[in-house]
Amino acid sequence: MTPGLRVHLAITFLLVGSLSAGCIDEKSAKKAVEAIQTGGPKPDVLPVQKNSEPPFHYPASLFDRKVQGNVTLRIYIDSIGGVHPESTIVVESSGYPALDSAAVTGSRELSFVPARLHDKPMGTSILLPVFFRYPGAPPLPSDTILHRPPKSGTGRP
Repeated sequence: MTPGLRVHLAITFLLVGSLSAGCIDEKSAKKAVEAIQTGGPKPDVLPVQKNSEPPFHYPASLFDRKVQGNVTLRIYIDSIGGVHPESTIVVESSGYPALDSAAVTGSRELSFVPARLHDKPMGTSILLPVFFRYPGAPPLPSDTILHRPPKSGTGRP
């Protein structure tokens, strides 16, 4: 895919729960989800993304149609900073299966400095919003008012 088809996105991390772990299998992934639901220990330091370029690729057919959307994923980041694909789920769909799939596929390539609790690395689950934006297209209704052009004549948003 050409660089022009790369997703124009911003990534914000919201902590939703955590679980200490080194390796994860299906049973551990279920425990990670339970930790989110029960509010397990919270890290002192959140994970930080190490990728210099976001690994999310706009599906060509939707890019050509200028389709935009937001996908929110829940990902599990282990104590060495790896993302476990088997624990990745779409929490909020964009309404376009191809965008949702592109977000899940891209999440497999993410790498993090792990979260820390009492200065020790720990596994944690986070919500990861992925924003697919067509260059130059108007903002979506859900985009923040800070990104909208000012109303004419007022100089204010």
